[in-house]
This record gives sequence, structure tokens and C-alpha cells, in this order.
Amino acid sequence: MNRQFFIPSLVLATSVLSGCAGMSDTQQRTLSGSAMGAAGGAAIGAISGNAGAGALIGAGVGALGGYVYDQHEKSQGN
Repeated sequence: MNRQFFIPSLVLATSVLSGCAGMSDTQQRTLSGSAMGAAGGAAIGAISGNAGAGALIGAGVGALGGYVYDQHEKSQGN
């Protein structure tokens, strides 16, 4: 992996995860979905030639998925 990409990504991931302590369940699930979507989107985008656009689209879809999952869990009483 490119060192210019890896180190900033590691610092960003560490700071994002350390800031999750005071968040509500909805905020945590939305952020988790966004992070997973960004990672998946970047991987798919890297294969197709544009990792940045893939990460951006993946983050949006992941955030929406995390929010929808949270609303489903709340409706189930969990």
C-alpha cells in the first residue's frame, strides 16, 4: 500500500474511533456505516481507476445504510 495514503488513513481512523465515546447509537451506526462504505468504495474505486470517487460514494451509501439499520433496530425494540 502507498505510504502517503496509509499513514494519514491510520491517523484519521484512530481519531474517528476515539471520538465515538459520547455518541448516540444512531450516530455510531451511521458513522460506522459511512466508514465501512468509504473503505469498500475506495477498494472498488481503486480497481476501476478512481478511488476517491468510490470512497465518496461508498461513504454516502454506507451512512444511509447505517442510519436505516439503526431505525430498523429501534423499531424492533433493541
